[in-house]
Amino acid sequence: MKKMKKLLCMLQCLILVLALAACAPAAPVSEKPVEGSSNTELSSQSDVAELTEEEAWKLEPRYGTKLYYYISDGCSAGPSVAEALGYYEEAGLIVEGLKGEGSSDVDALGTGAVDVNVGHFAKQIVPATNGVDLVFVGGAHSGCKSLVVMADSPYQTTEDLKGLKISTPNGIGKSDYNITARLLDADGINPLTDVQLTQVEVSACVPAMEKGEIAAALLSDTFIYQMVQDGTLRVVRSMLDEDLNQICCAISMNGTFAKENPITASKLAACVKKAHEWMAANPREATQILMDLGLSSGDFEMNVEINDSLRFGPTDEFTEDQLKMICEDYKRLGLMTTTASTEEIMKQIWIPMG
Repeated sequence: MKKMKKLLCMLQCLILVLALAACAPAAPVSEKPVEGSSNTELSSQSDVAELTEEEAWKLEPRYGTKLYYYISDGCSAGPSVAEALGYYEEAGLIVEGLKGEGSSDVDALGTGAVDVNVGHFAKQIVPATNGVDLVFVGGAHSGCKSLVVMADSPYQTTEDLKGLKISTPNGIGKSDYNITARLLDADGINPLTDVQLTQVEVSACVPAMEKGEIAAALLSDTFIYQMVQDGTLRVVRSMLDEDLNQICCAISMNGTFAKENPITASKLAACVKKAHEWMAANPREATQILMDLGLSSGDFEMNVEINDSLRFGPTDEFTEDQLKMICEDYKRLGLMTTTASTEEIMKQIWIPMG
């Protein structure tokens, strides 16, 4: 009996000890990470996350260094307008424009000679998918070029051009060729089999049409403006046609620069986009700036009218949709050699910023 009481007493003590242990507060976990453990990685990530944008910006390779844009004429001069309006300085950027001496904007971007540029999608997309180090960060504007015929010719629509020669002035496989191919394709005309695309230099296109050597030509809206006004030429298809509204040019950057300096690149893109929005709202003032900078020539009112028609400053959503369509059309028409899917291409070349 005494043994039984002793056993019960021990059991009660054990239960009391366990109960007290369960109620006691847990020992605090040290917040100091152990070197080499996952806690160290979490701490580092937390430190980075807690940096202000200014502090994170100062860690970028190009922080405080001079940035370069490619100086282009006319409707592609958004980067120059951004400088003229003081947008770079406001953003804390040091920026300088460079003229392409013996190199194209694509070459300058791909080699990192310049960081940002505004240029034709049709000129840059194929190189971007073939290893040239450039990406698109936003849209610039619509329009630029039109397919024209002699005003007194019998050709009223693109359907009338079947079986005939059409000039793509800067050559087969280049931007004029790609633009013309999409304009024809939009009307159900196969640019590879239904027409003959050929190269005739810009200044020779009108004489060639007058002689009947070619039926039509893709030319810039600035070049044809006066000849359309005086009844020499007639537009049969334009990138500005309401049923097409094809985006013409984009803001592009050197790919390595954009990826390694996301804050710097975003600030730079924002300045150019801000300039495009200002140009859309102020076509007359924008034209005056371009003419003062020597980036537009000819009749002032003509340039105002053209600049007002270009729909500067498209949204990123619109630009992305247009880029997808262009990639799909280029693949279907054989203008793009990559075998990657459109989704893969977009991941490679589309990094919206600003």
